[in-house]
Amino acid sequence: MIRLFTALSVPDDVAETLARRQTGLPGARWRAADQLHITLTFYGEVDERRADDLSVELERAATGGPFEIALSGVGAFGDGHRTRAIWAGVEANERLSVLAGRCRSAAERAAVPVERRDYRPHLTLAYLNPQADPDRIGAWIADHNLLQSPPIRIDRFGLYSSVLTQDGSRYDLEREYVL
Repeated sequence: MIRLFTALSVPDDVAETLARRQTGLPGARWRAADQLHITLTFYGEVDERRADDLSVELERAATGGPFEIALSGVGAFGDGHRTRAIWAGVEANERLSVLAGRCRSAAERAAVPVERRDYRPHLTLAYLNPQADPDRIGAWIADHNLLQSPPIRIDRFGLYSSVLTQDGSRYDLEREYVL
């Protein structure tokens, strides 16, 4: 079994800009530059035969040509009173939503089950320890909420594997698809 997802990588200049913001929040486990991405579809644990089928089906998703996206604002994910992650938002973009939908459809054609929830494009900046102070989290979000990136050209996406380690997840690009 292999843990898979499709995602957009982040250009080095954008990762460097984000790295300058990844400070000042005790309890945050900031994501390294090589861990920054915008997930299109998370597939979870997939057997090798279905992973091969998925890889082939994703070729069909790679259509429409290049487009641009932009990061905008920051926020947090959590449930109840516990915030689990800090993220940078992605401006609404029809082409991005269509690409994510095509990656989901590729999974259906390859008989790979995926979660049924609305697509909310974001870039995870940090995961938070349970002891992270909610007031500090709120202050960090307020201080960085005007985040705005220049346009980011998207001309490809990748199929990544994810291995969970004690130090967090390690991502490997398995295959790249040119738009």
